[in-house]
Amino acid sequence: MDMHAREQYLDSVRQEYRNASRKQKTRLLNEARRRTRLNRKVLIRKLAHPPKPPGSRKRAARAASYGADVLRVLIQVWEIFDYPCGQRLAPALRQEVERLRQAGEVRCSEEVAGKLRRISAKTIDRLLAREKRVRRLRRSRHPGTHPGLYQKIPVKVAAEWDTHQVGHLQVDYVEHCGRSNAGEYVHTLSVTDVASAWWEGEPLAARTQQATREAMEEIRGRVPFRMREIHPDNDSGLINELMWQYCRQRKIRMTRSRPYKKNDNAWVEQRNWTHVRQVVGYQRFDTMPELRVMKELYGRLRLYKNFFQPAMKLKEKVRVGGKIQRKYEPARTPYQRLLDSGQLSPRVAEALRQQYQGLNVAALRRQIEGLRKRLFELADGKTEPDKMKRRHGPGISFGAEERRRHWLRARAAGQ
Repeated sequence: MDMHAREQYLDSVRQEYRNASRKQKTRLLNEARRRTRLNRKVLIRKLAHPPKPPGSRKRAARAASYGADVLRVLIQVWEIFDYPCGQRLAPALRQEVERLRQAGEVRCSEEVAGKLRRISAKTIDRLLAREKRVRRLRRSRHPGTHPGLYQKIPVKVAAEWDTHQVGHLQVDYVEHCGRSNAGEYVHTLSVTDVASAWWEGEPLAARTQQATREAMEEIRGRVPFRMREIHPDNDSGLINELMWQYCRQRKIRMTRSRPYKKNDNAWVEQRNWTHVRQVVGYQRFDTMPELRVMKELYGRLRLYKNFFQPAMKLKEKVRVGGKIQRKYEPARTPYQRLLDSGQLSPRVAEALRQQYQGLNVAALRRQIEGLRKRLFELADGKTEPDKMKRRHGPGISFGAEERRRHWLRARAAGQ
């Protein structure tokens, strides 16, 4: 007996049951239980009371907790923090809303501020869903080295990383060559700490061994922890005798990933996209003014990303049937992870707190956008002779008169 037939049967005996004596009710209940297989108490409830008409039990609509006033401020803060997902924005709201109000960057009532501090990650994603659709946001060479050196440097895969001890760094280059890798152009040396997600970036005029060594020394002086290990891929700019000797002198362990296995460097590869490509794009940068602007831009960007951008960290992976379910820790900024790790000295921890108190996330965001605009204007405003450099081999330097002759010949050929 299906559900509809069961309801029809109960409807046919309901009136008889309500008018029957106690003995007759027992007989009807026994018969109904045998036919419908329902529990006796369920049958008594269904037969003793007539069914309510459809639509009579509609739940009253719940008043909206977060109105337009909350959404307006939420969108404003979402823009300041560079459009993160709800899981990353929720902890930032709890920590930064009051500071933004005090700095005058966000104007809202105490009631709205309280709601923003309590709002959940799923509610944030639900409220911002339409805004994301409107803005169309979506949340897409190997020179030879000495084989003996490769034998000295151990291979380390992703499963072997200690994700709790601070100081294990993954290192990689990001090329800014545009559509052609001819000639010399700017490279970004990208460095990420596996445990805390602390990121550092340094632009290089050329990917030479000496320039890489000097950039690593600058980054070593900036990070608020001791560098215990660096882990590049198999690039000769990072795996060479100069870098090997540098690591030995500084007592830094050096490991490398397997050739053509990007997952061995998964942490820094992710930051190459979120911290470099999403900020400076894929244009070609090959002049000194561009290099200086990039250096200033990374100086602001490291503060913005490390102090104010919560990052998600994988807690565990569980296989359920044919799928892998990933569970994440609550999103925290690299600054918070460093303080919570307990691995910093009291002096360094206090210096970080003072540095954090002196920063304004909205001002940093404006400075970053201004430097990005300057960088793109420099890249788009290059003269024709400057653009010709990308068609020549590395090491060629043009004087003013020679650039003029090349430009005239190119113009004549075009006519």
